[in-house]
Amino acid sequence: MASEKHFKYVILGGGVAAGYAAREFGKQGVQPGELAIISKESVAPYERPALSKGYLFPQNAARLPGFHTCVGSGGEKLLPEWYTEKGIELILSTEIVKADLASKTLTSAAGATFTYETLLIATGSSTIKLTDFGVQGAESNNILYLREIDDADKLVAAMQAKKDGKAVVVGGGYIGLELSAALKINNFDVTMVYPEPWCMPRLFTAGIAHFYEGYYASKGINIVKGTVASGFDADANGDVSVVKLKDGRVLDADIVIVGVGGRPLTGLFKGQVEEDKGGLKTDTFFETSVAGVYAIGDVATFPMKLYNEPRRVEHVDHARKSAEQAVKAIKAKESGESVAEYDYLPYFYSRSFDVAWQFYGENVGETVLFGDNDPAVAKPKFGTYWVKDGKVIGVFLEGGSADENQAIAKVARAQPPVADVEALGKEGLDFATKI
Repeated sequence: MASEKHFKYVILGGGVAAGYAAREFGKQGVQPGELAIISKESVAPYERPALSKGYLFPQNAARLPGFHTCVGSGGEKLLPEWYTEKGIELILSTEIVKADLASKTLTSAAGATFTYETLLIATGSSTIKLTDFGVQGAESNNILYLREIDDADKLVAAMQAKKDGKAVVVGGGYIGLELSAALKINNFDVTMVYPEPWCMPRLFTAGIAHFYEGYYASKGINIVKGTVASGFDADANGDVSVVKLKDGRVLDADIVIVGVGGRPLTGLFKGQVEEDKGGLKTDTFFETSVAGVYAIGDVATFPMKLYNEPRRVEHVDHARKSAEQAVKAIKAKESGESVAEYDYLPYFYSRSFDVAWQFYGENVGETVLFGDNDPAVAKPKFGTYWVKDGKVIGVFLEGGSADENQAIAKVARAQPPVADVEALGKEGLDFATKI
């Protein structure tokens, strides 16, 4: 007969949110045997951003245990031993295939059942694959994706097998930009392909993208815009050899990496909990419509206080902070206390080659470019303000110091009024540093 285990608290998922939730339980106080993390991955929770950056470095590449959570926020590394010391059970390599919220029961692919009193859903997102759309030849070898450490290992193995070869990156967002840089650093001949008129259109304006596209081109990365991969050819071994584009062009390829987005993993809970904007609807404490069931990170659609509307945010910063908020709320409820409402300021960042940017707030409204966005400039420093209803509501900055990045965060939170948009462009970063 399959085993059954009972825990007071279960965290379902093994990513960033799970690790930070475990840390907060450790801080708040948890008895040995009360808490379990159930993850389909084979390793303890780790900082996913390392996979598209440090993990792929040609020298001194990051490897576990170097980036187990919670190093990303400057804390102690939660190594597997940490969980053992705290009496937190790590149930790894275990895929949950059924969740019955009414009976508080989770069932694994192997038939084991786990019951709980309080559940934290931290299942994150899955990668959108070209095979989902029936793209011809998309199942060929060396057409890769990046979400988990197993994906990163496959990519490293492919880079070693196809050393100094040709790589095609499909997608011009976060993953596309970071992986193109990583492949170039590894001496690959890199081509990026994306359908939009410029890279990272969900955040970048044409003025911001002008810099990064020019900068990447100066590093030898070929950029093909306004088309998509419509099919792939493979060699006799089944390895991808050609990428066919919709506009008729054909690219040779030894490796293809696809970064076209993700989907929140909410399928286990369909019809059992309220949903909104593609995620599981929560209150400001991340509790769902089912009492004792919380959702954190990518899967949660929560009330964003700053903009007075429900939002779902896919970013490591929110994964960390929502995890901490949920656990504080769970423990406060038990002791009859209360915690402050979640008051999140949207924050995104990226690093590649020698450039690094940060963004805070909302990217809607009129845009004001400041500084020098010439890709050829030796030490780039430029940015953009977003102005709506006479107020600055979002700020992007490339090349900022720690103090300057703090200043733009303050501006996005305070939403100061702007009388003259033209003057704001001339004043530039000084506007933010004076707030």
